[in-house]
Amino acid sequence: MNFWQLMLAEFKAIFADKAIMVTLFGGVLFYSVLYPLPYLNQVPTEQQVVVVDHDNSSLSRLVTRHADASAKIHILANLGSIDEAETWISEGKAHGLLVIPANFRRDILLGKGATLSYGGDASYFLIYSAVAEGLVAAGLDASKQVQLIGLLARGQNPQLAQQSVNSININSVPAFNPSLGYTPYVIPGLFLLILHQTLLIGTGILGAGQWRRPGYWQHVSPGVLVFARLSVFLLIYSVFSSFYLGYCFYWYQVSVAATIIEVGLFMLPFLLATGALGIVFSSLFARRDLSTQVYLLMSMPVLFVSGFVWPIALIPEPLVMISQVIPAVPAIMGMLELNQLGAGWLAVMPKWLQLWGLFAVFACIAIMRVAARQKQAKAMLS
Repeated sequence: MNFWQLMLAEFKAIFADKAIMVTLFGGVLFYSVLYPLPYLNQVPTEQQVVVVDHDNSSLSRLVTRHADASAKIHILANLGSIDEAETWISEGKAHGLLVIPANFRRDILLGKGATLSYGGDASYFLIYSAVAEGLVAAGLDASKQVQLIGLLARGQNPQLAQQSVNSININSVPAFNPSLGYTPYVIPGLFLLILHQTLLIGTGILGAGQWRRPGYWQHVSPGVLVFARLSVFLLIYSVFSSFYLGYCFYWYQVSVAATIIEVGLFMLPFLLATGALGIVFSSLFARRDLSTQVYLLMSMPVLFVSGFVWPIALIPEPLVMISQVIPAVPAIMGMLELNQLGAGWLAVMPKWLQLWGLFAVFACIAIMRVAARQKQAKAMLS
């Protein structure tokens, strides 16, 4: 059996296995919709907020109106106490509260200053962020109105007073996430993790299932078998990668800074290293279902140590060092720098070389493990 015949046999083995087909094709398509679905609206708006107004003055009502006019806030009710507001939040009726202190208007007019208190349910950080941002903006708008009234009361020209209050204008332009949404932030790294996990599961199911019965995989050179299998999965995952990093990025409006050649060059060692690691692990599994169970348990730790969901500085250094042997970790950070942050090729070169190094190591181990399993199979048959 030559190399091309072996590749054809590998293709047939993959497409004839329902578990692999569901994992590869079904999983990739299913997760491309499942993970982005909760965040398609990008930015949360009109969050339910209650007000506890201890001042009940014209100025406190102005602050409340400014908050309700914000696109992020909807004032649901004016309650009598903080305890009552906390009850509303704990029962899910509201997501945040605004507390206006007593003597708020008097202290502002006397120039003493006053403190507005904000609070909310931080279980969902996007919702909490929207509540905090909307209430802070409302407080700043009300503060400007108070300053303007004070300047006019001192007899200052209305036009000059307006310019004085609005002397600083902020022009905020997002550099890498134009929509400021969650989807363009998390999807690029998460899609690479999905490719990593499904590739490991596919190679694991294929390898673990084959060693339990006789077949062509026991009669070919270990090196040829490893590279034929890598070539087959590389072809399949080239299509999946194009779908994720091409069509899905366009559909979910994810910014893309790298060229198609740069993306292809970076994905090549990532897919090869992941496939080689999958072949190594497949030689260790006694049952087909173990690969799915193990890799699904690994997915969340890998997600956090990759550094785009949780800051690397908050992860123990030994854990960060150990995680560098997982192909997804340097691949995710390198691809985010290259494709989303606009870094040059020289900036991601160390991670690219790291992936090639991981591929070389895992490929050598895979060949040795396949040779060992072939000896075991022959010994059992004899």
